[in-house]
Amino acid sequence: MAVGLAIILLVPACTDDDRKNPASPVTASPTQARPTTLTVAAAGDLFVQPALVAQARADARDKSGYDFRQIMAAIVPPIRAADLAVCHVEQPLGPERGPFTGYPIFNAPVQLADAAAATGFDTCSTASNHTLDYGPDGVTRTLDNLDRVGLRHTGSARTAKEAGTPNVFDVRGVQVAHLSYTFSFNGIDRPSGKAWIANLIDPKAILAEAKRARNAGAEIVIASLHWGTEYQNAADVGQVGLANQLLASPDVDLIIGMHAHVVQPFEKIGDKWVAYGLGNLLVRFEDGSPENTADSAVPTFTFAEVAPGNGRSPASRCGRSSWTTSRRPASSISPRPAAAAAPARPTTPASTSASAGT
Repeated sequence: MAVGLAIILLVPACTDDDRKNPASPVTASPTQARPTTLTVAAAGDLFVQPALVAQARADARDKSGYDFRQIMAAIVPPIRAADLAVCHVEQPLGPERGPFTGYPIFNAPVQLADAAAATGFDTCSTASNHTLDYGPDGVTRTLDNLDRVGLRHTGSARTAKEAGTPNVFDVRGVQVAHLSYTFSFNGIDRPSGKAWIANLIDPKAILAEAKRARNAGAEIVIASLHWGTEYQNAADVGQVGLANQLLASPDVDLIIGMHAHVVQPFEKIGDKWVAYGLGNLLVRFEDGSPENTADSAVPTFTFAEVAPGNGRSPASRCGRSSWTTSRRPASSISPRPAAAAAPARPTTPASTSASAGT
């Protein structure tokens, strides 16, 4: 590529909160000057349980639909402040009138897509261990509704052609690619002859898609990975090994991790960053679950332009904002005074694994 971009991780909300219209597609106007910096905000799991469905129903003005916007209202400023905001849809979206289910098979009202768009997200990863909970119909319904609200998506597909087309898009004149893969589908097989319906973690497949994205013009390639050991703050050895393998490639610039349901560390590998686990942005596990499962980290990554031919310069600093989903009197996302501490490297041998329920 002609112009390199350097990655710097900064605290969110450093730009005008109202500059970006969340309902608008991510695109640059023909006369818009190419920026010297580009900010990317990332958030953890949007993971809806029955208690959140009930609250969204109560929050809906007409009481016949579902409205998650009030629950997510506080997170809007740092998400809208970024040039690009990345979310993760953990479960498929269900039929308009339900039923909506929790453990062990999950789905959520289609209005979750509306809330994600209204919050200011632009592209969402959809590969998770719950992607296939409701089969091909669930995949199609999810992607149809993300399309309906103008959100880009990656990680699952309705057709082989869609699966083979990298999610590359224009952000203020910069071409960005977003990839999404998961470690498991909780024992649910992909339909015969349709392995393309959802992306399973395979280093060769990830690197091949990243290469296709580069060839399609992507200057920044972001990989969202659903991985890790549930409820463990330390990154496990499987995560660390895969992160090192992927970031050694010139075709992957940033890794964003989900699934562990707790905040995991950020690490600089070479001159690139991996956020092993961002926690749960939106969640309502049963009362009595560990408090830290309600926590999330929302980082903003700033890519800075460097001179043509000089490649990418190393990141200079790292920070994040911390959030939690409170439960009483009603669920809402709110700032957390201090980030939960987490080790930067694995403390015990562990493989990338998960239970079937979450």
